[in-house]
Amino acid sequence: MHMPFPTTSSIVRIFAVAASFVALTSATLAQEETDQKPEPQVQSVYPEMPDGVPPVLSVKDAVAKKPEEMKAYTDVIPGSDVTFEMLPIPAGEFLLGSPSEEEDRNKDEGPQVAVAIEPFWMGKCEVTWDEFHVFQFKLDQQARLKGTAKPTLQDPWADAVSRPTPPYVPMDFGMGIKGYPAVCMTQFGARQYCKWLSQKTGRFYRLPTEAEWEYACRAGTTTAYSWGDDVDLIDDYAWYFDNADDQYQQVGKKKPNPWGLYDMHGNVSEWVIDQYDKKFYATLAEQISANPAGKALVSPINWPLKLYPRTVRGGSWDDDPDRLRSASRRRSTKGWKVQDPQLPKSIWFLTDASFVGFRLVRPLKQPTAAEMAKYWETEVEEVFEIQQKQRRGGR
Repeated sequence: MHMPFPTTSSIVRIFAVAASFVALTSATLAQEETDQKPEPQVQSVYPEMPDGVPPVLSVKDAVAKKPEEMKAYTDVIPGSDVTFEMLPIPAGEFLLGSPSEEEDRNKDEGPQVAVAIEPFWMGKCEVTWDEFHVFQFKLDQQARLKGTAKPTLQDPWADAVSRPTPPYVPMDFGMGIKGYPAVCMTQFGARQYCKWLSQKTGRFYRLPTEAEWEYACRAGTTTAYSWGDDVDLIDDYAWYFDNADDQYQQVGKKKPNPWGLYDMHGNVSEWVIDQYDKKFYATLAEQISANPAGKALVSPINWPLKLYPRTVRGGSWDDDPDRLRSASRRRSTKGWKVQDPQLPKSIWFLTDASFVGFRLVRPLKQPTAAEMAKYWETEVEEVFEIQQKQRRGGR
């Protein structure tokens, strides 16, 4: 049978189909090869932390082996001219929480529980922007690059610690920088600062526990405030809603508590390490009841396991006097990030908590490496994953 000779247009269509088939086959084979190859490893923007621990930066009076040897000392952030003061807090026992008859008392402040606290140093003042900005903006590294600061032996450890990503707006909200308390950082951000500072100085710094914080705030007192029960004296000791002019104030301007700590009442609320639990004190009371000796609990901690709620203490410039009482407790909420435009929300900053800051603690007893990490690192998988992404240059 006679077969018609294909026309030019037919030949063009045949070659076009063949070319498409070849292209599709090549693309498929290329994709299969790609699928079989392992994904390239993305290098971290941070250096690897060396093994071991950083050497200790020598500072006068910062070394003590026994409680009676503890003295106040001034530490320095290497690579900067920024210093901060630490005061010794003696060991002792006290009643955590408030008595049932205390005015303005909340249910989560009881029942009172006998607690024993081991000795530690505590920041004389709240951590300021002067201190936090060295960490946040890598001012120490910039100074080394400019030649205005010499490298230190601790730099390889400190440079490996995660630092905050840039916030969308200045977190001081125009309220002041020099000598003012740092605010708006998440508890994770505060804990990473403690880790970085520890690597920077070779001394272990962390957030206080809730029990340590109240013990230091009370400073041996049993009254509603560390100065007594007379709320009319509050202007001498604290910045709060009626006298703070709608913003935080420079640290250390009011009278200190009996142990020399400033702004334990008011100015900014302060992060502690504990998960907030309104029934935590009741749980502690049950533990004491179950103990035949009925002894005080030693440095109890409600270790955080979820993002919300965590605990802040002390009240702030935006609070009424009742929230500044020694036993008053406050819990964190998701609303502290409501204006954050990021999805997921920042792991570093709280756009709606310009009343929250923190204070440092350094225990006399040196913990193990695992114990240190427990105070510094996140327990929340979502936060950890974002942190790891950011360490690879993501946001």
